[in-house]
Amino acid sequence: MTSKIIFDFNKNSNIKEWRIVNDGVMGGLSEGSFTLSPDGHGLFEGEISLENNGGFTSVRHRFDKLQVTAYSYISIHLKGDGKKYQFRVKDDSSTNYSYINTFATSGEWEEIKVSLKDMYPSFRGRKLDLPNFSKEYIEEIVFLIGNKRTENFQLLIDKITLHQP
Repeated sequence: MTSKIIFDFNKNSNIKEWRIVNDGVMGGLSEGSFTLSPDGHGLFEGEISLENNGGFTSVRHRFDKLQVTAYSYISIHLKGDGKKYQFRVKDDSSTNYSYINTFATSGEWEEIKVSLKDMYPSFRGRKLDLPNFSKEYIEEIVFLIGNKRTENFQLLIDKITLHQP
């Protein structure tokens, strides 16, 4: 089985290309942050607020176009907090919609497998009438939390990898 690492976090990881986008873009008050944990994992944490029509925060990473035609899924080694998150990809960072997969976390270290062909297109929380992901490239990945409730959250990310079947 062939795989390709998208991002492998460690104590020396350069995370300056990972950007937080809070619901403040729509007037909301949610606060997310992204740092390296003492063990060298990506740490996405914060607080979701429903005030002022808010309710989400995200962390995104853009990179040079990465060909994905030879791969069928993305695996993410992570430790969540029992909450649901979205993993999103964009084939072109200039498009306004993303391809989405929602996953639940168990509170333990686990492997989340996201089938590329099962990721559906969405814009501002609405599923679009377009085909599921079938593009040749990705150039952005996003983790987003927005469960329509006020809550604190913490997601540790270890490794994100493309895999063949």
